Amino acid sequence: MRVHLQRIVWIVGLLGLLALLPLALTEYYLGLVTRMMIYAVFAMSLDILLGYTGLPSLGHAAFFGVASYTVGIVSVKVTQNFGLVIASTVGVTIAISAVFGVLAIRASGAYFFMITLALAQVLWGVAFKWRALTGGDDGLPGVPRPSLGISFSLGSTTNFYVFVLVISVLVAAVLFLCVRSPFGLALKGIRESETRMRALGYNVRLHKYLAFIISGFFAGLAGMLFAYYNGFVSPSDLSIVLSAKVLLMVILGGAGTLFGPAVGAGLIVLLESLVSAQSERWLFILGSFYVAVALFAPQGIGGALKARLGTSVSL
Repeated sequence: MRVHLQRIVWIVGLLGLLALLPLALTEYYLGLVTRMMIYAVFAMSLDILLGYTGLPSLGHAAFFGVASYTVGIVSVKVTQNFGLVIASTVGVTIAISAVFGVLAIRASGAYFFMITLALAQVLWGVAFKWRALTGGDDGLPGVPRPSLGISFSLGSTTNFYVFVLVISVLVAAVLFLCVRSPFGLALKGIRESETRMRALGYNVRLHKYLAFIISGFFAGLAGMLFAYYNGFVSPSDLSIVLSAKVLLMVILGGAGTLFGPAVGAGLIVLLESLVSAQSERWLFILGSFYVAVALFAPQGIGGALKARLGTSVSL
């Protein structure tokens, strides 16, 4: 009971702090925190695959980028109606996840890793070459932020921050319930031993397929938020660089801890912004930081905290 009480106090305190940030931060830093939360959602989505199901993906940017492009294309070329944009984005993201999942889950280990990379590169090539639809390497500028009502426009930095905060909290709650459910426990079992789970009567392929779709859906949600945040969509939103970046966020935060990757995402976004503003050698500094974490905390930040504080911490 004491552990649950401590957890509730920490969560309420964190949410209260985040809610009060617009009163304390400038517009630039409020935008930076917004970016951190978007990438946190992205990292948690990948953790469902990597940390809980044991499927290492190097093509997770495919779902992020598809959602971003869907928002950009529909908003710029069709309609700015928020409901229609959301519906089309969700539909396209789930469809792509379902198709890619059928192809990817047939493999495992390094083969799964390479298949996801190849599928993402196909989408990157389409976005790069189909200039009439995607703008090619010039991208799609001018993605407008919608209005959720007469008095609440997402064009305001503060309003958009509140919107992203609400979405991020809801996503974290849903994913937390998912990984604690019997379905989530089955994913952990598959990660540890597929053979044993099959012997127990579980449909391993179906569980992996559903995990792939769930992961793709939440990555697409992050991509939708990023398109509105950035106001611009380009092939870099589908690139291997972004896939490697979010993979690094999960590893840094601690795969299989859910909220650890969110912390890793926030740290990487924050360090990129602050270090790059102070030094031209910021890539070297960040690389050194990653190496230090790999050496001294191989289970990531979340894993190190759990090992240090014991069962009283459940990320």
